[in-house]
Amino acid sequence: MRDISSESMALVAFTAVATLTLLLCVMTGPDRDDLEEFYTGFGSLSPLRNGLAIAGDYISAASVLGTGGVIALMGYDGIVLALSTALSLMLMMFLLAEPLRNAGRFTMGDVFARRAPGRAVRIAACATTLVALLPIMLVQLAGAGDLMAFLLGFTSENFKTGCVLTLGALMIGYAAIGGMKGTALIQILKIVMLLGSGAVVAALILRRFDWDPGALLAAAAGRSGAGSAYLTSGLQFSGGPNPRLDMISSELTVVLGGACLPHVTMRMYTARHAREVRRSMSWAVSSVAAFVLIVSVVGVGATALVGRDAVAAADAQGNTAYLLGARAAFGPATSTTESLLFTAVTTALFLTLLASVAGMILACANTLAHDVLAHRGGEPSPRRELKLARLSACAVGVPAILLATVVQHRNLQPLVTLSFCLGASALAPALVYSLFWRRYTRAGLLWTLLGGSAACLVLMSGTNLVSGSPAAAFPDRDFTWFPFTTTGIVSIPLGFLFGWLGTRLTAPRSAARQQARYEAVEGWILAGAATPPAPREGRARRSP
Repeated sequence: MRDISSESMALVAFTAVATLTLLLCVMTGPDRDDLEEFYTGFGSLSPLRNGLAIAGDYISAASVLGTGGVIALMGYDGIVLALSTALSLMLMMFLLAEPLRNAGRFTMGDVFARRAPGRAVRIAACATTLVALLPIMLVQLAGAGDLMAFLLGFTSENFKTGCVLTLGALMIGYAAIGGMKGTALIQILKIVMLLGSGAVVAALILRRFDWDPGALLAAAAGRSGAGSAYLTSGLQFSGGPNPRLDMISSELTVVLGGACLPHVTMRMYTARHAREVRRSMSWAVSSVAAFVLIVSVVGVGATALVGRDAVAAADAQGNTAYLLGARAAFGPATSTTESLLFTAVTTALFLTLLASVAGMILACANTLAHDVLAHRGGEPSPRRELKLARLSACAVGVPAILLATVVQHRNLQPLVTLSFCLGASALAPALVYSLFWRRYTRAGLLWTLLGGSAACLVLMSGTNLVSGSPAAAFPDRDFTWFPFTTTGIVSIPLGFLFGWLGTRLTAPRSAARQQARYEAVEGWILAGAATPPAPREGRARRSP
């Protein structure tokens, strides 16, 4: 157990961070009724700052703790999972970032409405955004209580619930007050602290093994309980009927789903022109690559220094492995030094938790206000839409907080997986088709969003993450019927198939009109070649 000074120091640091970040949001929030300022911050962030903000949105608390745990417990398979997160953002950089910036304005609904204007498209985009982000929001909100209890030494369930309620209210405040610019500054602070503290921990771990990665891996394998299997593929899904296909399904889901989640894509709209979005993505990919290297060293180091049994005993999914690795890395440091270093690490995780959920609440609030409420009954005034956006942050955040208090005692891994599956199976096909397929129609878009989402929800209910295993959400029940842990290997092809079928079944004359509409803006979407006509809703897109 840590001494009381360590816990007091952590509490003071958390309070200071919460106060500082809230003040940042108040100071940088919109000072007038300007939608461009709230939704995009006027594109005032430099490529470096915008890239760090993108990386901050992309690296959630679930990524840090969950990925670190998988690496600590599963070795090679966990490192491949971490590499897949970097590959996902690289895919976004080279394929989607610039067309997204050109086609969008404030939300993903704007991207789809550029191609297929209509209220039904915007409502479907909003529904898919909410369904994709709500599960991972619940995981991080529920994890807030456990993280605070672990760090401050409390075990009371009431304390954990109180942490969820308090921190959730703070996250709503970030989104409603700060808007895009305020949350961006918090994301920047988060990623700098996370990478800085993580780099120190990784260096300390490597120093314990004389800067020899081979010695680190060998020590981890020796204390993993799996021997050489820890350093080869297949350990994570070895209990399933098709471990190789299960691994492929998991990697496909992460690669296609991670960068297509709406809280990440919304950062593309803040770039002023195509060159800036490319430079921003370069900084984001570099930051995520650095994170992958750090979390891999810390995750493996946790197993090498404290052993797999200790990691699993602290948390069955290994979610505390990053913290255990950080503590073990300090070695025989004095109490004061250890407390300072560990407080820096935990403060970075605390800030990661706050910033991640705030970004997701903002993305949900923006789409609810802009795509649904503001487009009901004519063109709203900017002041009214800004008010709707702030109220929407509460409308999204409050139910999420209450749900998190209900589910916080269950295994929430299925919810993280569901969010990535929805991103890969519904949003990724819809974005690829909308941006690059000339014949894509409104019916195809709706079929993709709704069909891909439905396929994920149905298939996920039959995985061993939901039932039939000790680590499932319902461990005492067994209604498993789907043979893979993630749905991607089936639901991703289904998402593309639904889009193709919906397009093919569109009446030829209607399809021709919609193709002509796309061809009129194709040059702008793909290369920013000319100012496009405004969407049917009458909203003009800013020029580059």
